[in-house]
Amino acid sequence: MRIDSRIKGGVYGVAVGDALGGTTEFMSAGEIRAQYGYLQQIIGGGVWGLAPGEVTDDTMMTLCVAEGILQNPADPEEQIGRLFLEWYQSRPKDIGNIIRHVFEHYEDSWKEAAFYAHVDLGQSGGNGSLMRCLPVALAYREPADIDKVTVMQSRMTHYDPRCNEACVIYNRIAYRLLCGEELGDAIRREAAGTEYEGLIEREPDCEPSGFVVHTFRWVLHILLTAPDFGAVVERAANLGGDSDTIGAIAGGLAGIYFGYEGIPSKYTEAILIKERLERVASRLAQLRGAL
Repeated sequence: MRIDSRIKGGVYGVAVGDALGGTTEFMSAGEIRAQYGYLQQIIGGGVWGLAPGEVTDDTMMTLCVAEGILQNPADPEEQIGRLFLEWYQSRPKDIGNIIRHVFEHYEDSWKEAAFYAHVDLGQSGGNGSLMRCLPVALAYREPADIDKVTVMQSRMTHYDPRCNEACVIYNRIAYRLLCGEELGDAIRREAAGTEYEGLIEREPDCEPSGFVVHTFRWVLHILLTAPDFGAVVERAANLGGDSDTIGAIAGGLAGIYFGYEGIPSKYTEAILIKERLERVASRLAQLRGAL
């Protein structure tokens, strides 16, 4: 499979999982069954009153990371931060509590703002840096560069080291998939020796919540057990809880593995910001080839 198909699949995979799961965010699985049966279409609505095909913070912050890297691949923190703040000032419908707190208290140091948010809120173990980190693996070819930039973007808003760890594992899996490894092999190799080893083969006994460890357990389990891209994002959406973020994170890796052509057209055609996704995916592929 061509690398540009994998990169485009990753970008679209985040958006599709986000848009599909946005309908069921904060619902229980029982409430989803009662209202939708088994959700398989991007229909919008939900707690945020989304238009069909509209994405949330998961995709928009992913694009901020991607576009910041594209502006300055050697040291993208300043550019990513500026794009974060521009997005925040646009008054988005959906923004996580930890990230909102960081943005409200940012002055001139992202790491300080993240630390103060951690102290003020009593925790910073949310999934908000994991949901947006995929562009790092799509942009850079060297594993050391991927690890470095992955941790940097995570620490900009999330002080908890479990967030950094999850982001690194996730992008190492993405790197393996971009190199053509099988999905199950890539997941098991990167989960080995971590707190996720041995927990992802069976259905998680935790809620599909915004806690990064719970989110990532569900993501990895879905990826290991779903047969195709559609099943990945549909299972995430029908979990409820933090379904848009679980869908976005799982959809990103599934999109790389199955490629853009492996994403059903009923999903890709529904996304409202297709032109921006196309542009970013193309530029990421060009950058990765140039580095």
